[in-house]
Amino acid sequence: MKMVWNAKEMSMFVISCPVEVHRNLIYRRDDSLELNDIEASNRFNIDTTGLVCCWPSEEVLAFYCINRSDMFRSKRVLELGAGYGLAGLVIAASANAGEVVISDGNPQVVGYIQQNISINAETFGQTKVKPMTLHWDQEQASDMLNSFDIIVASDCTFFKQFHQSLARTVKSLLKHSETSQAIFLSPKRGDSLNKFLDIIKEYDLCYELIENYDPTVWNLHRSYVAGDDTSWPNYNEEHCYPLLVRITFGHFV
Repeated sequence: MKMVWNAKEMSMFVISCPVEVHRNLIYRRDDSLELNDIEASNRFNIDTTGLVCCWPSEEVLAFYCINRSDMFRSKRVLELGAGYGLAGLVIAASANAGEVVISDGNPQVVGYIQQNISINAETFGQTKVKPMTLHWDQEQASDMLNSFDIIVASDCTFFKQFHQSLARTVKSLLKHSETSQAIFLSPKRGDSLNKFLDIIKEYDLCYELIENYDPTVWNLHRSYVAGDDTSWPNYNEEHCYPLLVRITFGHFV
């Protein structure tokens, strides 16, 4: 994947994808929050992490999806807590999906998503792509209920106060089908991921937790842990390495 950034790249998982997908990604240049960011956070009960940067888990999710593009073909796909929407944009450009909805609960972030969709529109082919302000605590529109074949998300399980609403959102929006699934990539971050998985079970959803889901990502992770690669000096497995969680309504095949 050839990434074209208009600001300093802040993440450390730099992985070469097997196909060339030219992508322009706009995000904020500032490393600090502004007063209107805090005001939006308080008003909508959302965190502001989506305004900071493109996070490593989002890059890994994008890499994972582009290597498995066939699974998205002709599907209706939703990205939750998308930040600047890298994974959704990659799916839209490479997978011949039917529709990709890239969502975030922060209206300011959704504005950036719209810009990123607009500047990359020529790469989407026949795939419909749209941004959406989607707050997990709010009741979703009836035409969205149980309508998505695949839901993807990265690093969305950090804040425990959102676990209930996140699980409820997945259950309400994921299509009731043997092939539908939600794909989360999330670091452990202490006990946050495990707490979320407990909530998933409370909502009668099934999950599969996979540590080694891609050889390239796994080998890079192990080289950081062993100290063979020192390009990420503060690498911490609990906070940096995203585990794969597959969520379904039934048993895995």
